[in-house]
Amino acid sequence: MAADTKITIAIDGYSSCGKSTLAKAIAKQLHYAYIDTGAMYRAVTLYAMKNGYIKDGAVNSTLLIDDLGKIYIRFRYNVETGTSETFLDGENVEQEIRKIDVSENVSRVSEIKEVRKKLVTLQQLMGREKGIVMDGRDIGTVVFPDAELKIFMTADVDIRMQRRYDELMAKGHKVSMAQVKENLIHRDFVDTHRKEDPLIKANDAVVLDNSGITREEQLEFVLSLVIERKNKKCSSETSLK
Repeated sequence: MAADTKITIAIDGYSSCGKSTLAKAIAKQLHYAYIDTGAMYRAVTLYAMKNGYIKDGAVNSTLLIDDLGKIYIRFRYNVETGTSETFLDGENVEQEIRKIDVSENVSRVSEIKEVRKKLVTLQQLMGREKGIVMDGRDIGTVVFPDAELKIFMTADVDIRMQRRYDELMAKGHKVSMAQVKENLIHRDFVDTHRKEDPLIKANDAVVLDNSGITREEQLEFVLSLVIERKNKKCSSETSLK
Protein backbone atom coordinates (compact mmCIF):
# COMPACT_ATOMS: atom_id res chain seq x y z
CA MET A 1 0.00 0.00 0.00
CA ALA A 2 1.40 3.39 -0.95
CA ALA A 3 2.39 5.40 2.12
CA ASP A 4 0.87 8.58 0.73
CA THR A 5 -2.50 7.05 -0.17
CA LYS A 6 -5.09 9.14 1.64
CA ILE A 7 -8.83 8.74 1.70
CA THR A 8 -11.89 10.61 2.92
CA ILE A 9 -13.77 9.03 5.81
CA ALA A 10 -17.40 10.09 6.29
CA ILE A 11 -19.20 9.18 9.52
CA ASP A 12 -22.94 9.77 9.83
CA GLY A 13 -25.47 8.67 12.40
CA TYR A 14 -27.87 9.51 15.17
CA SER A 15 -27.22 11.91 18.03
CA SER A 16 -25.04 10.64 20.89
CA CYS A 17 -23.85 7.53 19.05
CA GLY A 18 -20.25 8.49 19.69
CA LYS A 19 -19.55 9.71 16.15
CA SER A 20 -17.17 12.43 17.27
CA THR A 21 -15.34 10.19 19.72
CA LEU A 22 -14.74 7.57 17.04
CA ALA A 23 -13.85 10.14 14.38
CA LYS A 24 -11.26 11.77 16.65
CA ALA A 25 -9.69 8.41 17.46
CA ILE A 26 -9.47 7.49 13.78
CA ALA A 27 -7.97 10.87 12.87
CA LYS A 28 -5.39 10.56 15.64
CA GLN A 29 -4.43 7.03 14.60
CA LEU A 30 -4.08 7.96 10.91
CA HIS A 31 -2.74 11.50 11.44
CA TYR A 32 -5.73 12.81 9.47
CA ALA A 33 -7.54 16.11 9.94
CA TYR A 34 -10.79 15.91 11.93
CA ILE A 35 -13.80 18.15 11.35
CA ASP A 36 -16.79 18.14 13.72
CA THR A 37 -19.63 19.35 11.49
CA GLY A 38 -22.11 19.11 14.34
CA ALA A 39 -20.09 21.74 16.17
CA MET A 40 -20.48 24.04 13.16
CA TYR A 41 -24.28 23.81 13.30
CA ARG A 42 -24.15 24.27 17.05
CA ALA A 43 -22.03 27.39 16.62
CA VAL A 44 -24.56 28.90 14.20
CA THR A 45 -27.31 28.01 16.69
CA LEU A 46 -25.42 29.70 19.50
CA TYR A 47 -24.99 32.79 17.33
CA ALA A 48 -28.74 32.86 16.68
CA MET A 49 -29.51 32.47 20.38
CA LYS A 50 -27.12 35.21 21.43
CA ASN A 51 -28.61 37.60 18.89
CA GLY A 52 -32.20 36.90 19.89
CA TYR A 53 -33.10 35.09 16.68
CA ILE A 54 -34.54 32.12 18.58
CA LYS A 55 -37.50 32.65 20.89
CA ASP A 56 -39.74 29.97 22.40
CA GLY A 57 -38.24 27.39 20.07
CA ALA A 58 -38.97 29.39 16.90
CA VAL A 59 -36.11 30.56 14.68
CA ASN A 60 -36.27 33.89 12.84
CA SER A 61 -34.67 32.41 9.73
CA THR A 62 -34.81 35.69 7.80
CA LEU A 63 -32.58 37.52 10.28
CA LEU A 64 -30.25 34.55 10.65
CA ILE A 65 -29.87 34.13 6.88
CA ASP A 66 -29.07 37.83 6.54
CA ASP A 67 -26.23 37.36 9.06
CA LEU A 68 -24.67 34.21 7.60
CA GLY A 69 -21.95 36.20 5.89
CA LYS A 70 -20.88 37.60 9.27
CA ILE A 71 -20.54 34.25 11.02
CA TYR A 72 -16.93 33.08 11.23
CA ILE A 73 -16.31 29.49 12.42
CA ARG A 74 -12.89 27.93 12.83
CA PHE A 75 -11.32 24.97 14.63
CA ARG A 76 -8.09 25.28 16.60
CA TYR A 77 -6.02 22.46 18.06
CA ASN A 78 -5.46 22.70 21.81
CA VAL A 79 -2.02 21.27 22.55
CA GLU A 80 -2.78 20.87 26.27
CA THR A 81 -5.98 18.86 25.82
CA GLY A 82 -5.04 17.22 22.53
CA THR A 83 -8.40 18.16 20.99
CA SER A 84 -9.79 20.57 18.44
CA GLU A 85 -11.90 23.41 19.82
CA THR A 86 -14.62 25.43 18.12
CA PHE A 87 -14.26 29.19 17.76
CA LEU A 88 -17.15 31.45 16.83
CA ASP A 89 -16.13 34.92 15.67
CA GLY A 90 -12.80 34.51 17.43
CA GLU A 91 -14.28 33.28 20.73
CA ASN A 92 -13.76 29.77 22.10
CA VAL A 93 -17.30 28.36 22.40
CA GLU A 94 -16.45 24.66 22.69
CA GLN A 95 -18.10 24.27 26.09
CA GLU A 96 -20.99 26.62 25.43
CA ILE A 97 -22.19 24.86 22.27
CA ARG A 98 -22.47 21.54 24.13
CA LYS A 99 -25.10 22.77 26.59
CA ILE A 100 -28.63 21.39 26.54
CA ASP A 101 -30.25 24.68 25.42
CA VAL A 102 -28.15 24.62 22.25
CA SER A 103 -29.01 20.94 21.76
CA GLU A 104 -32.71 21.77 21.99
CA ASN A 105 -32.46 24.30 19.14
CA VAL A 106 -29.77 23.00 16.80
CA SER A 107 -32.07 20.73 14.78
CA ARG A 108 -34.32 23.69 13.94
CA VAL A 109 -31.38 25.76 12.75
CA SER A 110 -29.94 22.87 10.72
CA GLU A 111 -33.24 22.59 8.84
CA ILE A 112 -32.66 25.99 7.20
CA LYS A 113 -31.58 25.50 3.60
CA GLU A 114 -29.28 28.54 3.48
CA VAL A 115 -27.49 27.50 6.68
CA ARG A 116 -26.86 24.01 5.32
CA LYS A 117 -25.64 25.38 1.98
CA LYS A 118 -23.13 27.68 3.68
CA LEU A 119 -21.74 25.01 6.00
CA VAL A 120 -21.62 22.27 3.36
CA THR A 121 -19.54 24.57 1.15
CA LEU A 122 -17.12 25.22 4.04
CA GLN A 123 -16.91 21.50 4.82
CA GLN A 124 -16.14 20.58 1.22
CA LEU A 125 -13.37 23.17 1.11
CA MET A 126 -11.89 21.75 4.31
CA GLY A 127 -11.80 18.24 2.84
CA ARG A 128 -10.61 18.83 -0.69
CA GLU A 129 -7.08 17.51 0.02
CA LYS A 130 -8.27 14.08 1.32
CA GLY A 131 -6.76 12.71 4.53
CA ILE A 132 -9.78 13.84 6.50
CA VAL A 133 -12.31 12.36 8.93
CA MET A 134 -15.63 14.21 9.10
CA ASP A 135 -18.70 13.31 11.12
CA GLY A 136 -22.25 14.60 10.98
CA ARG A 137 -25.60 13.64 9.51
CA ASP A 138 -25.19 14.18 5.76
CA ILE A 139 -21.47 13.69 5.18
CA GLY A 140 -21.68 10.51 3.12
CA THR A 141 -24.81 11.58 1.25
CA VAL A 142 -24.29 15.31 0.59
CA VAL A 143 -20.89 16.67 1.66
CA PHE A 144 -18.70 13.81 0.40
CA PRO A 145 -20.86 11.41 -1.66
CA ASP A 146 -17.64 10.05 -3.22
CA ALA A 147 -15.90 9.34 0.10
CA GLU A 148 -13.90 6.12 -0.04
CA LEU A 149 -15.21 4.98 3.36
CA LYS A 150 -18.66 5.76 4.78
CA ILE A 151 -19.79 4.67 8.23
CA PHE A 152 -23.37 4.94 9.50
CA MET A 153 -23.54 4.76 13.28
CA THR A 154 -26.50 3.80 15.42
CA ALA A 155 -27.25 2.58 18.95
CA ASP A 156 -30.18 1.86 21.23
CA VAL A 157 -31.88 5.10 22.34
CA ASP A 158 -31.59 4.25 26.05
CA ILE A 159 -27.88 3.61 25.69
CA ARG A 160 -27.49 6.91 23.84
CA MET A 161 -29.49 8.64 26.57
CA GLN A 162 -27.20 7.32 29.29
CA ARG A 163 -24.07 8.32 27.39
CA ARG A 164 -25.37 11.84 26.78
CA TYR A 165 -26.54 12.21 30.39
CA ASP A 166 -23.16 11.09 31.75
CA GLU A 167 -21.37 13.49 29.41
CA LEU A 168 -23.48 16.47 30.48
CA MET A 169 -23.22 15.65 34.19
CA ALA A 170 -19.43 15.28 33.91
CA LYS A 171 -19.31 18.81 32.51
CA GLY A 172 -21.42 20.16 35.35
CA HIS A 173 -24.66 20.66 33.42
CA LYS A 174 -27.84 20.16 35.44
CA VAL A 175 -30.25 18.05 33.43
CA SER A 176 -32.60 15.10 33.98
CA MET A 177 -32.52 11.78 32.12
CA ALA A 178 -36.09 12.40 30.94
CA GLN A 179 -35.04 15.73 29.44
CA VAL A 180 -32.07 14.12 27.67
CA LYS A 181 -34.20 11.29 26.25
CA GLU A 182 -36.88 13.70 25.06
CA ASN A 183 -34.23 15.79 23.35
CA LEU A 184 -32.70 12.74 21.63
CA ILE A 185 -36.04 11.47 20.34
CA HIS A 186 -36.96 14.94 19.08
CA ARG A 187 -33.62 15.38 17.33
CA ASP A 188 -33.88 11.94 15.72
CA PHE A 189 -37.29 12.83 14.33
CA VAL A 190 -36.26 16.25 13.04
CA ASP A 191 -32.98 14.96 11.57
CA THR A 192 -34.67 12.14 9.66
CA HIS A 193 -37.73 14.11 8.52
CA ARG A 194 -36.32 17.51 7.58
CA LYS A 195 -36.75 18.60 3.98
CA GLU A 196 -33.13 19.66 3.47
CA ASP A 197 -30.55 16.84 3.52
CA PRO A 198 -32.23 14.49 6.02
CA LEU A 199 -30.28 11.90 7.95
CA ILE A 200 -30.28 8.73 5.87
CA LYS A 201 -27.81 5.91 5.36
CA ALA A 202 -25.83 6.15 2.13
CA ASN A 203 -26.28 3.06 -0.03
CA ASP A 204 -22.60 2.19 0.24
CA ALA A 205 -22.20 2.98 3.96
CA VAL A 206 -21.17 0.33 6.48
CA VAL A 207 -23.56 0.19 9.46
CA LEU A 208 -21.92 0.27 12.88
CA ASP A 209 -24.27 -0.45 15.80
CA ASN A 210 -22.14 0.23 18.86
CA SER A 211 -24.80 -0.54 21.49
CA GLY A 212 -22.76 -3.39 22.94
CA ILE A 213 -19.15 -2.88 21.86
CA THR A 214 -16.27 -0.89 23.31
CA ARG A 215 -14.57 2.14 21.83
CA GLU A 216 -11.49 0.02 21.20
CA GLU A 217 -13.52 -2.56 19.27
CA GLN A 218 -15.14 0.17 17.18
CA LEU A 219 -11.77 1.68 16.33
CA GLU A 220 -10.28 -1.70 15.41
CA PHE A 221 -13.25 -2.46 13.15
CA VAL A 222 -13.08 0.86 11.29
CA LEU A 223 -9.29 0.78 10.93
CA SER A 224 -9.60 -2.62 9.23
CA LEU A 225 -12.02 -1.01 6.77
CA VAL A 226 -9.59 1.87 6.24
CA ILE A 227 -6.82 -0.54 5.26
CA GLU A 228 -9.20 -2.27 2.86
CA ARG A 229 -10.30 0.99 1.22
CA LYS A 230 -6.75 2.36 0.97
CA ASN A 231 -5.56 -0.84 -0.69
CA LYS A 232 -8.47 -0.66 -3.11
CA LYS A 233 -7.71 2.96 -3.96
CA CYS A 234 -4.00 2.23 -4.38
CA SER A 235 -4.74 -0.69 -6.72
CA SER A 236 -7.14 1.46 -8.74
CA GLU A 237 -4.61 4.28 -9.08
CA THR A 238 -1.88 1.79 -10.10
CA SER A 239 -4.06 0.24 -12.79
CA LEU A 240 -4.69 3.68 -14.31
CA LYS A 241 -0.99 4.41 -14.75
